[in-house]
Amino acid sequence: MKALGNVLWFLFGGFMAGLLWWFAGVIMFITIIGIPWGKACFTIGTLSFFPFGKEAINREVLTGKKDVGTSGWGMLGNVIWFIFGGFWLALSHALAAIVSFITIIGIPFGIQHGKLARISLSPIGKEVVDKEVAERAREKNAERVVGEYRN
Repeated sequence: MKALGNVLWFLFGGFMAGLLWWFAGVIMFITIIGIPWGKACFTIGTLSFFPFGKEAINREVLTGKKDVGTSGWGMLGNVIWFIFGGFWLALSHALAAIVSFITIIGIPFGIQHGKLARISLSPIGKEVVDKEVAERAREKNAERVVGEYRN
């Protein structure tokens, strides 16, 4: 089912959406100062191509280690992102989700737009992985946190 959803999504806009996100990422990389946001654009672009069965997860939960994107600097980058466009990008995906839900047949696409709206709000420090990997990473992270509390 994921494969069929991804093929339909790709053909009916996912390809173009992913290319636009990647193009924005290239432009941001050219500016040098925009490199962190360019990486975020590539992350969102990757999810935009084939979102079914994928999930954006915090990199710290995935790896168990903090990095620049999951630290205070990443939070600052997300605040700047939100102010200069993240809100509007998320709003556009939310509106697309509403329209998709109204059509009934577009409900699966609406769910994917909701996923893209969430990552559009604060993409820095996120990684796109399979849902199963994200679930397992959360379990392992929870085990680690519980272990820290017990010690």
